[in-house]
Amino acid sequence: MPPPGGPGSLLAKSTAKPLDTFHVVAHVPDMEDQQLDQTLIAAVFSQAALRGWSDVNIAEAARDAGLPLDRVRARFPGRGAVLLRFGVMADQAALTAGSSEPSPRERLFDMVMSRFDALQQHRAGILQLLRAMRTDPATSLLLYGATLRSMKWLLDGASIPSSGIVGGLRVHGLLALWLYALRAWESDESPDLSATMAAVDRGLDRAIQAENMLPGRSPAEEAAAVFTDAGLMDDEPSVEASSPEPMPPKPETPPPETPQSGTPPL
Repeated sequence: MPPPGGPGSLLAKSTAKPLDTFHVVAHVPDMEDQQLDQTLIAAVFSQAALRGWSDVNIAEAARDAGLPLDRVRARFPGRGAVLLRFGVMADQAALTAGSSEPSPRERLFDMVMSRFDALQQHRAGILQLLRAMRTDPATSLLLYGATLRSMKWLLDGASIPSSGIVGGLRVHGLLALWLYALRAWESDESPDLSATMAAVDRGLDRAIQAENMLPGRSPAEEAAAVFTDAGLMDDEPSVEASSPEPMPPKPETPPPETPQSGTPPL
């Protein structure tokens, strides 16, 4: 009998790996997580552009990109994880893009447009995703929650309060702005995304008008000074300025001699 582990033993047969067992690819050695994520996301959206989002296969995309399947499996258990990671990376780029602007409105504009720049890099695949979401409620629900969190981060990054009841209304308002501009982006074929920029600008103007109607607003609110300095809303009128001018007294008229019953009060 051959010794354990020797040629022909069961142990040797169990540990042998024929070369044709696996699909051999040229892996990128020691790739950082950030680079791996970017490469995998690009491969997934490229695949979606060719075959549609519902037919995306992460393992195939990873092999096509030369990525190690074990690391891809650990970081991306499903297509939803790809979308969530892509959203976080888009937020990171957006928060950096708006950090140098002087006013919250300008910061918010730059951050929203930065997210559209991230979508534009994978335009064909993103458009396939948007089409698939019309009949995919699970993905739609997943992205609704993720995008809501992204809008909160953008508001915080623009130094616009997003907590409390009023802050929650701002978050949902920015989400509505994003969806409004997203519809413009879908049909925007211009190289500079001019139609998308115009939609974001109009949406911010409407948000400014809505801001003045939020409940609980008062000149003493901490956020009021931020928005006023940024030009996001008109200055809060003072009590004296907002009080109507006193009306001149009406001339006294004698009561009618024979009042009629049933006349409605004026």
